[in-house]
Amino acid sequence: MQVTKRVLFLCTGNYYRSRFAEIFFNWHARRRGLDWQATSRGLMLVKENVGPISCHTTARLTALGIPFDDHLRLPRAAACDDFEAARHIVAVKRAEHHPLLEAQFPQWLARVEFWDIHDVDCANASEAMPQLEAHVLRLLDRMRT
Repeated sequence: MQVTKRVLFLCTGNYYRSRFAEIFFNWHARRRGLDWQATSRGLMLVKENVGPISCHTTARLTALGIPFDDHLRLPRAAACDDFEAARHIVAVKRAEHHPLLEAQFPQWLARVEFWDIHDVDCANASEAMPQLEAHVLRLLDRMRT
């Protein structure tokens, strides 16, 4: 099956939440036979992040039995091409990402769906990850139609 539609997940560092959403979405989309594929990008990459992906992300994916070895890459910053290629755009936390989008990509702001999934500074991963999973699964349900 050829993938024709792309969803773009955005967070701050493209290290934890958006990367999890991308991998989790793609794994479930393939199993559901959907012609959607996710990518993820960051709006303000953080130099303090260690390695290609958050340990919280890899731990949760491992617990769920979702492979991620093919997704071990360094975080990537959002660019206009990413928005142009996306049929659907999700920023994982409105309060955090709306100002960044308004400053960097104001022309795309009206097309962004905002969620409210906290980063590790506001919620631990055991709280945030199940919320993120539920949002992604609801998004996948909407994309079936």
